[in-house]
Amino acid sequence: MEAEELLSSKAKLKILKILLREGHVNITRLVRETGLNHKVVSRHLEDMKKMGIVGERKYGRMRIIYVNLADPRISVLREALRALGIL
Repeated sequence: MEAEELLSSKAKLKILKILLREGHVNITRLVRETGLNHKVVSRHLEDMKKMGIVGERKYGRMRIIYVNLADPRISVLREALRALGIL
């Protein structure tokens, strides 16, 4: 996935905004806070996991999604979104 695809998707930006604000959340909370359905959120998370900007931990059936803070692109993304007034 290209950076343009990430930044041009309202759904991905909603998800990223929540993850950057909270650090880590479960998928149910992402669904509730974004207003998107579970399947859409899951699909976008898979795209972002392939890009390496988010990760997932599983605790039984619970999925905790987190921002990959080790990736230097995250700090750049955070600053860009703050500059644009999105965060």
